[in-house]
This record gives sequence, C-alpha cells and structure tokens, in this order.
Amino acid sequence: MSKIDLISNEWADLVFEGRNQAYGAYRLRKSTSKRNLWSLLIVLIAAVVIFSAIAIKNVIQANQKVAITTEVELSKIETKKQAKVEKKAPVKIEPPKPVEKVKSSIKFTAPVIKKDEDVKPEEEMKNQDELQKTKTTIGAFNVVGNDEVGGEVLKAKEEIAQPEPPKEEENKVFDVVEENPSFPGGQAALMQWLNANIKYPVIAAENGIEGRVIVQFVVSKTGSISDVRVVRGVDPSLDKEAVRVVSNMPNWTPGRQNGTTVNVRFTLPVTFRLQ
Repeated sequence: MSKIDLISNEWADLVFEGRNQAYGAYRLRKSTSKRNLWSLLIVLIAAVVIFSAIAIKNVIQANQKVAITTEVELSKIETKKQAKVEKKAPVKIEPPKPVEKVKSSIKFTAPVIKKDEDVKPEEEMKNQDELQKTKTTIGAFNVVGNDEVGGEVLKAKEEIAQPEPPKEEENKVFDVVEENPSFPGGQAALMQWLNANIKYPVIAAENGIEGRVIVQFVVSKTGSISDVRVVRGVDPSLDKEAVRVVSNMPNWTPGRQNGTTVNVRFTLPVTFRLQ
C-alpha cells in the first residue's frame, strides 16, 4: 500500500476519478491542503506570540523584583547613613567673674524716734567714742569686706525707672459705657443730616428697592468715625450708600467711661424709603 501525502492534492483526483469534478465537493477537497497549510501557520504564529508574551512578562517581573530589591537596599543604606550619632555641642565654660574688692561697712540708719522697748540692741545709736574705736566705714549695706586696704565701700546702684508700657485699655473698644457717644445736636440733628446727605441709588430706585440697613462703626475717643461695616444689609447698592454716608459724618461727641473718653462701638439703622 502506497503512502498518501495529505498535503498533496493527488488524493482528490484519485477519489473523483471518473466522477463529476464540477461538483462542489471536488473543489472543497481540492483546497484542503491549502487550508491545512494556513492552519499550521496560524497555530505556529499563535504559539510564537504566546511564548513571546510569557517570556516578556517573565522579564518584566524579574526587572521589577530587581528594582524593588534595589530600592529596599538603598533605603536600608540611607537609614544606616541617617542613624549617625550626633555629636553634642561642647559645653561653654564661662570664665570666672572677677571678685569685687570691698571694705567692711555698716549700714547707715537714719535716726527714728521709737519707744525704748521697741529699740533692738543692734539698732541703738552709737556714741562718738564707739564710732571712733571701730575701723569699719559707714555705707548703704552691712558688708563683710575682703580687702580692707585696697577695697572700696560698696554703694547702692541707682536704677533708672523705665516708662510704663501703654495700657491695653487705651485702644480698647467698648460696647457698653456709662455715657454713650452722641451726634452734635442730638438724635434729631442726626436724622436731618442723614436725610440731607443720602443719595438714593438709581438702580435701587428704578427697581423699587427699600429697606433698613444696619450699620456698625466705632466712635473714637476723639469723636472720629472708623471701622464702618454693614451688620444687616438689604441690597448691595443700598449697603454701599449707607457705608459711604456714615463714613462722611462729622465728629461725634465721644463716649465716656469712668469720666474718661473711650472708643465705643455704635450701631445705627439707615432707612431707605421711596416717596
């Protein structure tokens, strides 16, 4: 029995010898070898791709392990480098201060009239004979000297009085005081001044916006107005006009606390009403 090459197309001719070769089965069998070749090529290519992917993956994982190992080793090295023992700063030894040479002296006490039973023995006034016998000098302190020949009598050092720091209450702003600040001429004059100086914003007037803007400000101890801000607003245009007119008010009569002028926080409603 002869061997048949399946890749060759001769077996198809043998099978369909003497038969109708125009039939579709003949053409299908005739092209079998070509399909087999393509199948083998595709399988080989797929196998090469799969093995290549596996090899590349293994190489990448190996590189990552090497990189991680390198990082761990570097971190260990850096940790070892940082774990150095710091040297302590040398202790500064201050040079010994020179000893002041002083003579022995007794404190001079001004004579004070006391009762006999209140006078201590050491406080009794010395007579002239006792003063002449003693070799100690009279100073501001009772001092046991260390150099009676070359030393000096210890004297008190005068301290210059430093100016007192400014009191915090000088810049303090009070909310409640004994005597509140007031507008020159009183409340009626304040309302007249506001009505005469308020310029109704055109935008608010066209849109029919009315309301009361609550403004807060500080009346300083000199009566000037500062720190003007809106506590409760109505409309940005009305709020801005209220701040402007309050900032331009003349100086007030400052408030008083314990008979002294102080800074006082004051709240004022500014009413905007269309006629």
